[in-house]
Order: sequence, then structure tokens, then C-alpha cells
Amino acid sequence: MKNLLIIFSLVLITILIPAQKLTLDPNHAKLKFDVIHMTISTIDGEFKKFWVDLDFNNPDFSDAKFTVTSDINSIDTGIEARDKHLKSADFFDAEKYPKLKFVSTSIIKEKKDNYELKGNLTLHRITKPVTLKVKYNG
Repeated sequence: MKNLLIIFSLVLITILIPAQKLTLDPNHAKLKFDVIHMTISTIDGEFKKFWVDLDFNNPDFSDAKFTVTSDINSIDTGIEARDKHLKSADFFDAEKYPKLKFVSTSIIKEKKDNYELKGNLTLHRITKPVTLKVKYNG
């Protein structure tokens, strides 16, 4: 009888959880990256302006769909000259391609609040599959 009650409770809880569509508040989130430079150092940075739309039904995010858009001109690596170079035609070409976009295809919970997020990244009008590491702190 306990098992039946637990199953019924879980079904009822699932029914009561509505589908959610959220937009993350960038004031309470960060879009960070790190890049290995010449195999000897790691460059850390972030995009200061970005938008994240999130659709999900399950509270564990197992069915979540993310769309992330970022303003290339908001890149910040802590060194102004490097940021200027990254925005130039040598790298991001922010004048011609001011945005990057990521659309998720799957999410896998790894441990505790860490996830592997797979999807397609569009940059310079070219789309390629990527895998990202995500930490949920909420």
C-alpha cells in the first residue's frame, strides 16, 4: 500500500507541475568561457550581455530546451586590448556578426547540480554541434 501511495503522490505531483517557459535574468547568471591558449595557458572570459530562454516540464530539467543568444561586443576577458582583438575580423568579426546563438538538443545530469548540455552553436552564420558544462546554483 505504501508503494501505491508513493506512486500516486508522484503522479499527482507531476500533474501539478506546469510546463514552464522562463527567461533567465542576466543579473543573476553568467555566461563564462575558458580557452586554452597555445597549450600553455587558459584564457577566462565572459559575455556580459546575453539572453537565455528555457522551456521545461520536469523539475530535474531532463526535458529542458535552452536557447542562448549573446552580444559579441559584450565579451570581457579582463584585458581591453585582447577584447578589441577578439571583436575584430580576425576572430568574431562583431561588426558583421554581432550575435552568437546556442540551441540545445539534449541535457544530461552528471552529478548533483552539474549538467552536460549538447546543442548547436551558430557563429558567423555557421552552425556546429558543441557540448557545454553547466552548473545550476538555484
